[in-house]
Amino acid sequence: MFEIGNSLREARLRQQLELPQAEHGTKIRAKYLRALEEDRFEVLPSHTYVKGFLRSYADYLGLDGQLYVDEYNSRFVAGDEDLPLRTRRVPADRRRRHDRRESNVVLLALVSIGVLTALVIAAWRFGGAEPQDVQGLQPAPTTPRTAPAPARSGTARLEVIATRGDSVVVARRGSAIGPVEYSGTVERGQKQRFVGKLLWIRVVSPQNVIVRRNGNRIKLPAAAKSPRGVFVTAKRIFVADSS
Repeated sequence: MFEIGNSLREARLRQQLELPQAEHGTKIRAKYLRALEEDRFEVLPSHTYVKGFLRSYADYLGLDGQLYVDEYNSRFVAGDEDLPLRTRRVPADRRRRHDRRESNVVLLALVSIGVLTALVIAAWRFGGAEPQDVQGLQPAPTTPRTAPAPARSGTARLEVIATRGDSVVVARRGSAIGPVEYSGTVERGQKQRFVGKLLWIRVVSPQNVIVRRNGNRIKLPAAAKSPRGVFVTAKRIFVADSS
């Protein structure tokens, strides 16, 4: 067993021949001659081309062309000779380099997936999760499109979100007979917002909604579903007749 490419290159150099000269003498393009000298046989279309070029190049250099063909057959040819050279056996050292590259790619992909997973988990934990019952949340047509400004000191900013079903909601500003902020049915998946220093609110089906005050979830007293309703400020929640 001998190195095909090295022996061809050494024979050419001993004769002080350049690749362009060998190209002219063999009628084989220089890039294919260089590929033969570097054992890069996959550059050529098929085993048949490789063996034909090997024979011609070796004979041109005064070597035994058949010997080079036999060596190539013993090392690389198995089955149909006309198969593309991408299907031939790769030398062990080149195969090991290829395997290492594939391993590095797989490792990089796994690390990337791990980092992405960690970021998603961190965002979920620190960003907070909405209650699982909220599905397909859609703003009601009357909901302002602009983002609400941060609540001023002493201002209650209420948000009623229908998560489990519909609920009749009535909200007034200042008192139980004050200006109406909202009066109607908040359907499942909708929400309404109310802002004021003192809000009176009635929620007929509190079990169907989530209520937030200044971003924090609160639980309304049972009286909220009665005609009495409840008062809500930035600090307190109390029944109307106990104020």
